[in-house]
Amino acid sequence: MARQWQVGQGWDIHRLVKDRSLILGGVEIPFDLGLKGHSDADVLLHAIIDALLGATGDGDIGTHFPDSDRVWGGISSIKLLKSVHERIEANRWQIGNIDSTIIAEAPRLGPHLEAIKIKIAHSLAIDLEQVSVKAKTGEGLGPEGRGEAISAQAIVAIWRD
Repeated sequence: MARQWQVGQGWDIHRLVKDRSLILGGVEIPFDLGLKGHSDADVLLHAIIDALLGATGDGDIGTHFPDSDRVWGGISSIKLLKSVHERIEANRWQIGNIDSTIIAEAPRLGPHLEAIKIKIAHSLAIDLEQVSVKAKTGEGLGPEGRGEAISAQAIVAIWRD
């Protein structure tokens, strides 16, 4: 039987607010603003979660972890990512690779990208080479460019024999 490949994509955006920690890819980034959301509002992991669920045709993050359920309030998105990983592994899927982009005018994310990649790879029990995390600015355009929000995009390839 030939190896079956599937691809999924995800996107998320959260508003920047005061009095919240900025968590991206499970890593706390020093900054005077954080992302508003029901969980820790980690836009990068939310995009990756949606991409993984999309690749398997299994809904989206809101289906599995609705913001109407208080149990998910303030939860680390790393825990959500691990739960989704267990779900796809139970259906014999394996991650081929993850390619992701964070769009933020500030803070500068370059110094944190390696730590983010390591955190994601470790959380999913995959090799570092299977994870790509890039950072772009909004070039002064849109909510990201005006410093009002941070968004992220992700695409994943998964396979099973």
